[in-house]
Amino acid sequence: MSQTLQESSENSSSALKLEVVVLPVADVDRARAFYAGLGWRLDADFVNGDAFRVVQFTPPGSNTSIHFGKGLTPVAPGSAQGLYLIVTDIEAARASLKARGAEVSEAFHRAAVGGPALPGRDPEGRSYNSFATFSDPDGNGWVLQEITARLPGRVEADVTTYASVGDLAASLRRAAEAHGEHEKRNGGQHDFNWPDWYAAYMVAEKAGTDLPL
Repeated sequence: MSQTLQESSENSSSALKLEVVVLPVADVDRARAFYAGLGWRLDADFVNGDAFRVVQFTPPGSNTSIHFGKGLTPVAPGSAQGLYLIVTDIEAARASLKARGAEVSEAFHRAAVGGPALPGRDPEGRSYNSFATFSDPDGNGWVLQEITARLPGRVEADVTTYASVGDLAASLRRAAEAHGEHEKRNGGQHDFNWPDWYAAYMVAEKAGTDLPL
């Protein structure tokens, strides 16, 4: 077995994939109605007597789900805070959630990590810098964070996935814009190998490595 294949096998066998986050709620049916209203996928609603119930929802495009119910956690309802939902367009995400009944804050950004919140989306459109918040009926707090390109080392360099059709389309648009500049730098000649260039750009963008020129 080559070193690459061996490393891939070892990484696969030791993978730890976050599956579920448990939310403490006071009224299970109210929470179920709220998350169903957001358009999240209902995966399960299991009941065992009067003391146990587990409801599972999965946000669109997410590999991680949420659980809430009875007999799951001793934590007080509403105690879960800072639950991050990653989006590629903060304003589009806000509009979608508001249309589904969530009370979403205005977008805000931070000029520096840990700095004060400033109104509006990041004016430079920097990845990781634009946010909005909302809560469920129990007060469990969610944070929307706009990420369009990952920092180096944040994703596997040889694995490229997209959470939704919208995410893939947005990546294709960014690649198309960058490729237009690439053709200009090369005398305006049509690049017949544009599919390879797009692929290299999109993989590099996801991995946070140097983008092709």
